[in-house]
Parts: sequence; structure tokens; C-alpha cells
Amino acid sequence: MIKISEYITKLVPYTPGKPIEETKRQYGIKEVIKLASNENPLGPSPLAIDAIKKNLHLLNLYPDGSCFQLKEEISKYYEFRPQNIVFGNGSDELCDFLVRLVCEPGDKILTSHRAFDTYRLSAQVARCDTTFVPQTSDFKFDLKNFKKHWTPKHKLIFLTNPNNPTGTYNTKSEMDAFFEDFGNNNDVIIVIDEAYFEYTRAADYPNSHVYVRKFSNVVSLRTMSKVYGLAGLRLGIMFANEGLCELVNKVRKPFNINSLMQVAAMAALKDIDFLEKTKKLTWQGLDFFYEELKKMNLQYLPSQGNFVLFDTKKDSLEVFEQMLKKGIILRPVKNYDLPTWLRMSVGLMTENEKAISALREALL
Repeated sequence: MIKISEYITKLVPYTPGKPIEETKRQYGIKEVIKLASNENPLGPSPLAIDAIKKNLHLLNLYPDGSCFQLKEEISKYYEFRPQNIVFGNGSDELCDFLVRLVCEPGDKILTSHRAFDTYRLSAQVARCDTTFVPQTSDFKFDLKNFKKHWTPKHKLIFLTNPNNPTGTYNTKSEMDAFFEDFGNNNDVIIVIDEAYFEYTRAADYPNSHVYVRKFSNVVSLRTMSKVYGLAGLRLGIMFANEGLCELVNKVRKPFNINSLMQVAAMAALKDIDFLEKTKKLTWQGLDFFYEELKKMNLQYLPSQGNFVLFDTKKDSLEVFEQMLKKGIILRPVKNYDLPTWLRMSVGLMTENEKAISALREALL
């Protein structure tokens, strides 16, 4: 048999949140609330649904491989030229593109301990290693220590702001200091993943687009999966300098963004009311979780995302299992070196209340 690289045979794949239908079958229950995958509980924008319905009759045709109209709309919305934008089938595909573009086998990437796991996976598939910078005591990226760990072998640095699964963030002053070391460094590309950008409430949270415009080696990633409720269709958005975008487009397949996603995204961008409604619901849900977790004397991390990470003080898999039996899907994070912690996404308020009630029972 042909020999397979150890980078592949030893790869531990990403584990998504447990599906609703699987939980129903496994436990013989009819009602299941999924608060595991940071999805928008309101669903997609009504404008996006209408756009999808109007374009169903065109599914016999291949999508526009260049995403011309969508790129024009994204360009206006974010005030970037079309030449500075590339689309991926989710932000994780864009991470794959970037690793494939700049890394040779034996190269490395640099990120934080407890960063989103897709960066490690992208590197490992490309036969590259990942160096993890330890987090601070308050679960943040320790940006001051990245310079100590970086070598010319590290072709990419991945920063997540806010971070998943912790919900923590790095401030503008912390990011500014980081770029004093790494801005315009032609030996490394800095990728700032802002999947939860729209949920942030912190006054000192920095917009990565400022750094993309200022430094030639910075990439910003956004997504339509979270606040826009289009996770089932997949759209990641990359903002970077024109030369890098041209190179990524050489790696990108021409039909990676399907036609329904293109029309849905254009419609969703125009639904400002839906965006504001989602943010309001999320912040209300987070404040509710904080209050209830305090009552249970459980440590939690204040979050800039649409989820909260909290310490059950028990084996998290046991609590996770008890919650499943009650029809509530949460997310264990043992693979992030957090054996007693669970992540809980914000749902509708009725769902949040049921989740907290079930959690109280599971912790007895």
C-alpha cells in the first residue's frame, strides 16, 4: 500500500457541534435545542430567504465564478476596492488557501494556545507544524510574547479577535503594540480572523481593517455564517492587498461560492433591522447567562462573541451528556485543554431559559 504522510495519519479532525437529528435519534426525544455551534437563533435574514426563493429556478446554471455582483456589494459595504477582496467557502477555506500559498512542507504557523482549531488543521494537511503561544492568565492571546516565539520558519500568524472558544479579545492598544513588531514584515503574513466582529461591545475593540489598510502583510477575515445567519450556505470574506488577493485567486476554484449564497449575501447586507435585532438578542442573552451563572457560583469568561465559556467544576463530558438527555446541546472544549468547561451559544430567550434550567439539574 502507498505510504501516507504521518501529518495525515496523525491528524485529529475538527469535531463540529452535535446535530439536532442525531441527538433526537440517540436519546429518543422530540425537542432538542442546539446551543453548540454559535449559530444565529433567528435564522437567516428574511431578505436573504426571499432572494434564495427567487433564484431557485436558476440552479441548473453554474454560479458566477468571479462573484462579480457580490464583490461589488461587499466593496461598497466595507469600503474596500473589489481587487482587495476574495471569497471562500467559509473562512476556513480561506485559511487553507493562505497556508497552501505561502507554506512549504517543514514550514510553520504561529498562533495562540486555545485558538480556533482550523488553523492547526490547515497547517497539518500542508505538512507544516503549529507553534502555540501560551495564553495569559485571563484567557487572552498573549500578543507581547508572539515575537519571542516567531522565527523565519513561521510564514503565517493567525490571530482570532474575538477568540473562539473563549470569547476574549485583544484591545486596540495591544494590537497596536503587536504591529510595532510585525507590521510590514515581509517574512510573515498576519491573519486576523473576525468571525464575531459584529457582536463586539467593548469600546477598545480594534477593527482589523485599519491594519489591512496600513500594513501590506495583514489579512482580515469576516464571515456571513454568524450574525447574518447563513452558516448553511458558507461565505468567508478576505480583505488584503491586491497582490496577495491575486495569488489567492490562483489557488481558489472558480465555483467555490454557490449561486444561492451570492444572492443571499447581497440581500442580507441590506437588512440592517435584522442585524440590529440579532445583536440586541445576543447581548440580552449573554447578560442573562452571566446573571444565572453567577447565581450558580460558576466561573465564566465575559464574551465578545455570541456564546459564553463557563466552568462546570465537573468533568465537562459528563455534564454535556446529562444536558443531551434533557434535549440541550452544548459544546465541550476538552481539546482546548479545558476539561471542566463548556461553551454555550446564545439562543432565543426561551431556549436560554430552558438551557439554564437543565444546567442546574445536571450539576446537582
